[in-house]
Amino acid sequence: VDGDKYQEFITQPTTKAGDVVLFSEGTVHGAMAWTPTDKQRRTCLYRFSPATNVYGRSYFGHEGGGWPKAMYDDLDEAQLSVLEAPYANRLDRPNIKDDGSIEITTRNKRKQQHDQEVFGTKYF
Repeated sequence: VDGDKYQEFITQPTTKAGDVVLFSEGTVHGAMAWTPTDKQRRTCLYRFSPATNVYGRSYFGHEGGGWPKAMYDDLDEAQLSVLEAPYANRLDRPNIKDDGSIEITTRNKRKQQHDQEVFGTKYF
């Protein structure tokens, strides 16, 4: 969409540092040009579905690929956990606790051993 041509239909929300803008992915959306040279714009895409329908452990190439390593520079554990790809929470998933620390939830050792023995991988 040409932002200049359709300016009367475009809303630019006024936000402060730390604010979040939520909208449906069905909404026509975009972003105005980012002009600051001393700040980054970060975007996070969340999609929700039942854990049994989301099984993308190597969604972003965790097994040897994915985003450039520099994208993760200077991120703390909580920020990194938010960037985890979608997958069932029964896997080794970092969870942000109320105090901002990270806790890993995992399956029991017997189930992990079963996957290794039967499928030859940490996760089936």
